[in-house]
Amino acid sequence: MLAAVAELTLSESESRNDTSLLVARAQAGDKTAFALLYRGHVARVHALCRRMTGDVGLAEELTQDAFVQAWRQLQSFRGDARFATWLHRVAVNTVLSWQRKHGPWLRWLRSDRGEVPEQAVEESPGLARDLDAAIARLPMRARQVFVLLDVEGHTHEEAAELLGINVGTSKSQLFRARELLRGMLT
Repeated sequence: MLAAVAELTLSESESRNDTSLLVARAQAGDKTAFALLYRGHVARVHALCRRMTGDVGLAEELTQDAFVQAWRQLQSFRGDARFATWLHRVAVNTVLSWQRKHGPWLRWLRSDRGEVPEQAVEESPGLARDLDAAIARLPMRARQVFVLLDVEGHTHEEAAELLGINVGTSKSQLFRARELLRGMLT
């Protein structure tokens, strides 16, 4: 058992070292190194974008935008946090920026039709599909808070900072999201 834990810790440490080396190479302009970082992180960034937007096609576009932003801002990465943490923040900011710019139009479009676009519901089996569909139907702010806290594991303080809201607002939006999800899934 201890050997397995030591092996896991060693492989995590090696992975961090590999990532640090790739980041350093990418910061020096090595596009191949950045491509390897992309491959290692694209699935998680896409999942985050999909959950925050509720739209598979838009998530693909925002995933690409997040990596473009990451490439542009790579010099600002100092290594104080893990690269995955920094990239996560870049992705969240990319989604929030897009939603601030396009949010009013989307609210009008959805209220006019009275439903979430069909592409918002990714085809996946069973409960995961139901939960993803329910999350996609949440109001934007409640969805953002729910994804950041209950899916991504942020604290209320972190979510409030990312979203530019008060901690109390984060708490009330999480409560609202959970209540709406309970109603949709029961």
